[in-house]
Amino acid sequence: MPGFTQFSLLKNRRFVPLLLVQFLGAFNDNVFKNALIILITYQFITQSLLLQQLSVTFAAGLFILPFFLFSAFAGQLADKLSRRYLTMIIKGFECIFMLLASLGFYLHSVSLLMLVLFFMGMHSSFFGPIKYAILPDLLEKNELIAGNALVEASTFIAILIGTILGGLLIANHTDLRWISTIIISIAGLGLFASFYIPATTKANPNLKLNLHFIKSSVKIIQKVKAEKRVFLAILAISWFWLIGATFLTQFPSFTKNILFADASVVTLFLVIFTIGVACGSLVCNRLLKHRISMKWIPISLWLMSIFMTDLYFASNHLIHNTEKLTNFAGFFHSITHWRICIDLLGLSVSGGIYAVPLYTLIQTDTATEHRARTIAANNIINSLFIVIASIIIVFLLKIDLNVTQIFLLLGVINTGLAIYATRLIPQGLIKPFLRKILRCLYDVKLSGFENYKGAGESVVIVANHTSFLDVVLIYAFLPDELLFAINSFTSRIWWIRPFLYFSKVFELDPLNPLAIKTLIKEVKKGQKCVIFPEGRITTTGALMKLYEGPGLIADHAKVNLLPIRLQGAQYTPFSRLRGKVQIRWFPKIYISILPPRKFIVDPTMSSRKRRQVISNQLYDMMVEMLFRSTDYNKTLFQSLLEAKSIHKGPTKILEDITRVAINYNQLITRCFILGPYICRYIKYQETVGLLLPNMTSAVVSFFALQAYGRIPALLNYTAGSAQIETACHVAQIHSILTSRKFIEVANLFELINRLNEKSIQIIYLEDLKEEITWKDKLKASLLSRFPQYYYYKKLKKITNPQDPAVILFTSGSEGDPKGVVLSHKNIQANLAQMTTQVDFNQRDIFFSSLPLFHAFGLTACIILPIYHGIKTFIYPSPLHYRKVPNMIYECNATIMFGADTFLAGYGRYAHPYDFYSIRYVFAGAEKLKEKTRKLWMEKFGIRIFEGYGVTEASPVISVNTPMQNKPGTVGNFLPGIRYEIESVPEIKQGGRLLISGPNVMLGYLSKEQIGEIIPPSHGWYDTGDIVEVDAEGYLTIKDRAKRFAKISGEMVSLTAIENIIYDLWPDKHHAILSVPDAKKGEQLVLVTDYKLATRPMLIKAFKEKGLPELSLPRRLYFIDSMPLLGSGKVNYMAVKIWLEEQN
Repeated sequence: MPGFTQFSLLKNRRFVPLLLVQFLGAFNDNVFKNALIILITYQFITQSLLLQQLSVTFAAGLFILPFFLFSAFAGQLADKLSRRYLTMIIKGFECIFMLLASLGFYLHSVSLLMLVLFFMGMHSSFFGPIKYAILPDLLEKNELIAGNALVEASTFIAILIGTILGGLLIANHTDLRWISTIIISIAGLGLFASFYIPATTKANPNLKLNLHFIKSSVKIIQKVKAEKRVFLAILAISWFWLIGATFLTQFPSFTKNILFADASVVTLFLVIFTIGVACGSLVCNRLLKHRISMKWIPISLWLMSIFMTDLYFASNHLIHNTEKLTNFAGFFHSITHWRICIDLLGLSVSGGIYAVPLYTLIQTDTATEHRARTIAANNIINSLFIVIASIIIVFLLKIDLNVTQIFLLLGVINTGLAIYATRLIPQGLIKPFLRKILRCLYDVKLSGFENYKGAGESVVIVANHTSFLDVVLIYAFLPDELLFAINSFTSRIWWIRPFLYFSKVFELDPLNPLAIKTLIKEVKKGQKCVIFPEGRITTTGALMKLYEGPGLIADHAKVNLLPIRLQGAQYTPFSRLRGKVQIRWFPKIYISILPPRKFIVDPTMSSRKRRQVISNQLYDMMVEMLFRSTDYNKTLFQSLLEAKSIHKGPTKILEDITRVAINYNQLITRCFILGPYICRYIKYQETVGLLLPNMTSAVVSFFALQAYGRIPALLNYTAGSAQIETACHVAQIHSILTSRKFIEVANLFELINRLNEKSIQIIYLEDLKEEITWKDKLKASLLSRFPQYYYYKKLKKITNPQDPAVILFTSGSEGDPKGVVLSHKNIQANLAQMTTQVDFNQRDIFFSSLPLFHAFGLTACIILPIYHGIKTFIYPSPLHYRKVPNMIYECNATIMFGADTFLAGYGRYAHPYDFYSIRYVFAGAEKLKEKTRKLWMEKFGIRIFEGYGVTEASPVISVNTPMQNKPGTVGNFLPGIRYEIESVPEIKQGGRLLISGPNVMLGYLSKEQIGEIIPPSHGWYDTGDIVEVDAEGYLTIKDRAKRFAKISGEMVSLTAIENIIYDLWPDKHHAILSVPDAKKGEQLVLVTDYKLATRPMLIKAFKEKGLPELSLPRRLYFIDSMPLLGSGKVNYMAVKIWLEEQN
């Protein structure tokens, strides 16, 4: 009805008299009943605690007993006679009962008062069927929820007022004549109000009365039992009254003997409980919007269980002052007491929401001529529940269980009922509520739902397994009835089994092939199936081992696989990553549904080979899913702020050789201190040279430039003055940020003088530090507490993720250095690609000696761990072969990176226990020699994972991992990278590698086109490397395209020749170069720092290898010290210049 509210009924003359009659009756019941219970507890019986508890329980049972005895007859009368006239008669008897009660108070007769209590129960048992049976006669169907809500609310408001009045009168030792006056007056007012109830037709005037209370009770119960919905509603209401009666009757004992509080706190609890039920009843109508629905029943049951369980834990370990009972004012001095009050309020509000629709269901699903008897059956079963509960409670008290343990027992039983009720509700009603709860708690975001709709009717859904919440999330946010395949071990866990009843579950043993066959049949029938390929919840934070089962099912059933990425749930207490990540109660959760895929497998393959191919495709798909669902379209400083939010400001993330670690708060604060001073010298989006070693100050400077929109160009201080000048010219660097101390230690005075001659401004960190005031520090400290606001709102110009983030420079080993411009998105994409492959976590400690001007040293060694809450120890030089292993030992590093040259050096000088804490070692920049790999395995028991990258790819292209490792190769391509292999004339094995992807650079800066970024051709970058890719996708680097010589028409790999010489003299440095030859076109020469090398030794080694003569170096040149790049690779350009000088 338009404009209708439940409070509109309070103006309805059909409804208000009935509401007043039942309100006054309930009020009178509770004034009398509560006064009697308080008298028993605090005045009449004070000698025995057990006797008090038994007396209170007996009184409650005595009040309920008439419902059991007289309800059947009362229901027959209400169906046969006029319900209005019956109400008037009943209210008349109430007046008589109250006169007897007054006499009992006057005589202090517990026996007489107990008898009156029985009479009042009888009075209520006769009126109960009438008030609920007459309500549908007075109201329209769409008013019933509102009417029942008001009846329920007014009942409990009456209970509240009556309870308070009865309790206060006794607690204040007021003359008992006041109670007598009040109860007689209220009974009279109830009789008067009953005269105004509208007359209704007799429901079943020809009904024959059955006076035998047992037979009549059995008959009406059998009648309602045949109607399942009604009978279940009656059982549910009976359980509600059992809980309510237990709490209301045990409050005095709970308050006095558990909480050591006085009668005023008993009244407080009664107030909270009754107000809660009243509020819950009124809220119910709003929730259901006047519609008769049971959808809130399971939710309210779950809430009741939570609050009852918490009440037990809150009250079970309190420390009390037993000398004096706590009064109302003192009770609220304890936080735990507040918690108890919240639990009681939550329990009662949930109870009110729970009860109202159940009463309405009984009224609407029962025929008019039988309605009162159905209500009577409800009252009988209610009384049966409560009487049996009273007996059980007496028994439990007798065997020394306390009240809180009884409350906990109710909570446990209620949980079982909640599970059962949830199963009864159709999924279409459960899922929307579950979604609302999950969105409220975790702000769940769902993306890609169109992919689910386009996957087809029959599909195998695969998802990463992050926590115990995963099944709930997928169940709630995906439509249709899904079949969940769950590991049989997990399904046997006792506390998980109850939750399996809510959906279709298939217990799957990954090692049982018959189970897979059964699932294939289900999928062929059109059943959507959800499988977690890992078979267990991740304990690493990354993908675990994958079982090929989902792929086999999809392959045999000829259906699509639908990958789903779950993010955020790993931070909840429901994950298995405690201690590895920052656990939070309510992190944001993201569900990303990716496009469906169908595996293509050669049907002629053997079964074993087919399984292997499917397993590989499944792994690739899952890794691709992780990457594609990662948001990498953000700036570097934005990600730093997000990392602080996720991993918390006090988390230590960076340490250098000063052995002072800094946390997120300190890093961001220092950025906000340094940034404004940098802005005085450097314009927005201007390129700034960064000439600093691996120190905390270098990382702070890098992120300060990012925060304020300046572009750092990381200069290689080992490259020499000429190359640094060229780099400044190419990148249009007019200012360089450096440190006086570093210039002094590295003896770079000549470089600084040459840069000054070029009018390049040198900004020293020490000078900026002297300008910083305490006000700057205070301001930055305050801003670091709200960095997102400052970054997004106050900094006027926010960098776009597509804009340049950093400029790095090529090594110059084959020509002049070129500037490589990487955007924020390039770097973020490569970080996302790397983290899909390896299980980094917050327990790890990174050790990096690779310089920041090295692309891998910047992204993988600095930015990646900072973004993932991982502490990093940065060391200024990778060449300290004795010191580095000792520093790794001291800082307990678990992850380290290096080139083969460095790793071989560490391996030779390190103690076997220096690397005891190392989990993973990653090698790149140059080919990992077999001797180095073998040394680390035999001496330290550590596998080295070789990878491959180029600065232009930000930089990682492929890497071996613990999950997928093939020695001799550089691993599989990272997800999101597309590649092509172009054939090269006269090179038989492999081809030239071209790559494309979001991690590929914006472009080059070169001397030929100053100020212009030259992008890769059509988005494809030519690596210049000759590679091979095997059937399993592993990449092998053969050589550089430029490092081939054409001798007598044959293409000879210079790198392959170098590898043979390194096998011969592994502890030295060697370089193979080609020089012009008049007869053969080119000839090979060897430049080495091994002074004992001879050509006959080479001839012997090459013959043993069976290599042709044309691959043998014709001349040997001895160099005192082999020129090396900062990465450890041979500087071929410098070697070539040296060779020219020699000739």
